[in-house]
Amino acid sequence: MAVESLISVVLALVLAPLFLGVINRVKAIFAGRTGQPLLQTYYDLAKLLRKGAVYSRTTTWVFRAGPTVALAATLAALVVMPLGGTPALVSFPGDLVLFAYLLGLGRFFTVVAALDTGSSFEGMGASREVQFAAVAEPALLLGLAALAVRTHSLSLSGIFAGPAGSVTLQAWIQMGPIVLLVGGAFLIVFLAENARIPVDDPNTHLELTMIHEVMVLDHSGPDFAFIQYGGALKHWVLGALVVGCLLPVHPASALWAPAVSVAEMLTLAVVVGIIESVMARLRLVSVPHLLAGALTLSVVALVLVIY
Repeated sequence: MAVESLISVVLALVLAPLFLGVINRVKAIFAGRTGQPLLQTYYDLAKLLRKGAVYSRTTTWVFRAGPTVALAATLAALVVMPLGGTPALVSFPGDLVLFAYLLGLGRFFTVVAALDTGSSFEGMGASREVQFAAVAEPALLLGLAALAVRTHSLSLSGIFAGPAGSVTLQAWIQMGPIVLLVGGAFLIVFLAENARIPVDDPNTHLELTMIHEVMVLDHSGPDFAFIQYGGALKHWVLGALVVGCLLPVHPASALWAPAVSVAEMLTLAVVVGIIESVMARLRLVSVPHLLAGALTLSVVALVLVIY
């Protein structure tokens, strides 16, 4: 299993930017446009890596460390996340708590790097990010808790790739309502954490509506490439939670697991592209209501599991 797990991680590292390309292509098709190339994110990353970084004299080491630490935290989260029905590359009881904390660590350094600039504009985006995360993180943790209680495992691999996570008709009938509730909560968390519509618009530059983009405006060159690539990896990592609940297809042969993982993630990318094409961005005052809905779904799933 270690070989298949390593292959899945390598595929995630290589194909994560393609996830964003598929989303943009689906949105272009719905809008009747040709759209940018599927590999546009790769071109952008290569261009940014060839440039130099510019730093303000008012910033400290915190600003420079932000993109690197955020990317490292996302890479670590990828290593403990099972992909395509195969166990994670690193797995142990309680790794689901580490997974949530790693995502929180990446957010923390992105926020403090924005605050380190001394810009009230970036401070506004950081404030919004923390406000919405205060509701999104409990939804994620309680959803994982519901799955942990149902599968009797404190490991993500035990939940999504172990015997308890194997998909059979009887298991789906027994766990169907729970995984649907948790999967719905994870989908909302996925959209919120990755600054997607209806929570945020990754393509907008309107000052009063930006959340994530406004926090990284002062980053440039390789630092901005780290942020962009880390964002693509975060799509893949959190997407694995969604497909683990809503598309839990485990191939009979472990050799097919990496290919299944890629197919599931690209399917999710198409779904996200459709969502962003058929609905508009919510008003900022309505975003907490959406995240509260995700929290409610996780709480109901946990109550059903316990009682």
